[in-house]
Amino acid sequence: GTWKDLTDSVNTAFRNLTGQVRNIAQVTTAVANGDLSQKVTVDVSGEMLKLKNTVNTMVDQLSSFADQVTRMARDVGTEGRLGGQARVDGVSGTWKELTDSVNLMANNLTMQVRNISQVTTAVARGDLSQKIGVDARGEILELKNTINTMVDQLSAFADQVTRVARDVGTEGRLGGQAQVPGVAGVWRDLTESVNGMAGNLTGQVRNIAQVATAVARGDLSQKITVDARGEILELKNTLNTMVDQLSSFAQEVTRVAREVGTEGILGGQAEVQGVSGTWKDLTQSVNFMANNLTIQVRNIAEVTTAVAKGDLSKKITVDAKGEILELVTTVNTMVDQLSSFAEQVTRVAREVGTEGILGG
Repeated sequence: GTWKDLTDSVNTAFRNLTGQVRNIAQVTTAVANGDLSQKVTVDVSGEMLKLKNTVNTMVDQLSSFADQVTRMARDVGTEGRLGGQARVDGVSGTWKELTDSVNLMANNLTMQVRNISQVTTAVARGDLSQKIGVDARGEILELKNTINTMVDQLSAFADQVTRVARDVGTEGRLGGQAQVPGVAGVWRDLTESVNGMAGNLTGQVRNIAQVATAVARGDLSQKITVDARGEILELKNTLNTMVDQLSSFAQEVTRVAREVGTEGILGGQAEVQGVSGTWKDLTQSVNFMANNLTIQVRNIAEVTTAVAKGDLSKKITVDAKGEILELVTTVNTMVDQLSSFAEQVTRVAREVGTEGILGG
């Protein structure tokens, strides 16, 4: 009767409630375990329907939130795509705060990475005028400070190297050194290499200039002694060879001049090994002069000696010019006059002393 109907109704109500609660528990447990693939599917009505819809909406929102966060993490962390934002419609409260936090994190990371990329790209292109200005904290701040310090050091390095190169290569100011405080590793090695190059070049050029200046002043006692390699070594050897040849040339010309002009030793020749061009021409000119002078003086000496010995049959025949030609002409005229005088004296002596012809 009625009691049985009441009992059946109560049992049906309990069975329905059991199925509904267990389905809701199953879904919420799955959510708690990170499984967002399940939804409440049991038939319900009234407030249980509201609970079902609320739980299913929660699952949808959590699923959407998880999908968006996963997409953001994959885009940024795996594929390196910046600028993305999580879009989870209809969330509020903690879920909205979480979504906003994720988007803020992604936006900050985007600005930081892009600013860092902008500055490092500028450095790679040789533009050292840019610095990282984005706000950062923690390890990103450390990275920002490291890169900005790197830019400062590279800028100082570039400025110093440019200054040294300009001083040495353009303005000819030697002795300068690059001063880059705080650098280490490769940058310190590069700075030391530039300074080593500038120091070597300064020593080499100054030694070469010292010797060249000495040569210009007539001092052939100095040689280039600085260590050198490559083309600088070739220049060193060339200048030292030039000094040797000039020294030999000067010694030989001095010897010939002393022998001819001071000691009266004729016939000498300057012997300068290995010279060419102007130095060979000068040597040949000196030897030609000495040879001509030898021939001229010897011919003049031969004729004057013959005159001194009473032989008036000889005349100076050597080619001559200038004052030597005047001397040749004078001596030959003297010979002619002496010869004429001798002939006249002989004639008069013969006529008077031998033939008795007086009045000649």
